[in-house]
Amino acid sequence: MVISGTGASCFGRAPDGTEALTGGWGHLLGDRGSGHHIALGALQAVFGQFDQTGRWPALGQRVLRALQLNSPNELISWLHGSTKGDLAALAIEIFAASSRGDVLAKQVLRDAAAGLAENATVCAGRLTKRGRPVEFVFTGSVLLKQPAFARAVKKRLLALWPGAVVRLLAREGAWGAVRIAQQIQPAAKGPRTTPNPEASSPVPHFPSVAQPGVPMPISKGPSPTEMRHPRSARLDQLSVSAAVRLMLNEDATLPDALLREQKKIVTAVELITESLRQGGRLIYVGAGTSGRLGMLDAGECPPTFNVSPDTVQAIMAGGQQALWGSFETAEDDAAGGAQAILGRGVCSKDVVVGIAASGRTPFVWGALHEARRAGAKTILVCFNPNLEYKNENRPALVIAPRIGPELLTGSTRLKAGTATKLLLNIFTTLAMVQLGKVIENLMVDVQPSNSKLRDRAVRIVRELTGKACEPARASLERNDWSIRHVLAEQQFVRLKK
Repeated sequence: MVISGTGASCFGRAPDGTEALTGGWGHLLGDRGSGHHIALGALQAVFGQFDQTGRWPALGQRVLRALQLNSPNELISWLHGSTKGDLAALAIEIFAASSRGDVLAKQVLRDAAAGLAENATVCAGRLTKRGRPVEFVFTGSVLLKQPAFARAVKKRLLALWPGAVVRLLAREGAWGAVRIAQQIQPAAKGPRTTPNPEASSPVPHFPSVAQPGVPMPISKGPSPTEMRHPRSARLDQLSVSAAVRLMLNEDATLPDALLREQKKIVTAVELITESLRQGGRLIYVGAGTSGRLGMLDAGECPPTFNVSPDTVQAIMAGGQQALWGSFETAEDDAAGGAQAILGRGVCSKDVVVGIAASGRTPFVWGALHEARRAGAKTILVCFNPNLEYKNENRPALVIAPRIGPELLTGSTRLKAGTATKLLLNIFTTLAMVQLGKVIENLMVDVQPSNSKLRDRAVRIVRELTGKACEPARASLERNDWSIRHVLAEQQFVRLKK
């Protein structure tokens, strides 16, 4: 048995009952070829290359994005506080990077495959002589869910032990426990349940980016986000019914305010579309509510449009901990915003959208300044039309709708938050439409990962091809639930390239 999941080990048994075990000593002493070993090896390779070249490699950018961290320093702190399982989960990112040609990831996986195969042959060598027939059975989530890695281990095994038989374990190992339980008590009475086969644990300092001279915009007047709203001066004395009506009426003014910025919104969609078409990325930057809304929009793009998590990303002032807790001082860190842009490897193909309700968040401006220096296209979304910008730091596009003050003074999670969500919805939805991710008003690249979405996929195929329900479902099953592949199979002429 060659086992690779969070940990790794090899267990063998000879016909005479002799047993042997290699590996399985835990992540501090071994686990060669495990998810933990792969992820740790990748991080070591990333920091090693950073030491040698002074440039943060693409694999490091992927890891920061996956963990919602902003800099190598934060990654070190995360590593010291992570569990074995936390680190092993990062192996998924290493496999994804390798499939996209990342050289560091490929080398880490080659080394891991070789180590696992060597442990397996050492185990077999304790049970029989080299050249004798041995069956190696692969199991564990890494080997079962990463076929390319399993093939690499198999290739190395066959080179080390010619003539061996290599196969995947047909069912989850837990079924062995079920079989043993049935043998121990075959006649047990009582209600019987069917087991579910699908069911199954002082830091070095990196130099920061100094941003002493980030030019900040000057406000010609007070930001509307900080002004008092005359219609809510007696908010604490209104009945609940009157307050509900007031809030809904106020939110109803937002579409008109955004429509007055329509030309700029169209330009933003065009910039984003062109960037994504050329292999660039859309990266949101924000603090507080603005940052969380960027995270929300970025996180919903992969399942909705079947794009890589790298395609639309978000940077949050304060990193991961600020997603669900208050970290108000992080928004004042302009150097932190610049460091985050460096950490994601922003380049000229990317679009960086800074989101700041008042338009004057230092973290956002540090990020926009660094993004502009990297040649990226920059967009500012804010709700303060009173700002004046210095030419050397003016974003390529500023969208600043006049939505007026909040009913609850300064609480930009209200109208400003709603307006931000509307704008981000427009940016990604219409960019994906332009990229051919939508036919008519149907999501032809949706990932049908659950029952509801599979039913939706069937309806989409029926709408576009005229197929009956069962033939549509059969076509999807035959094409691994890819709507696009089904449409191509049916030679659907309106399918965009």
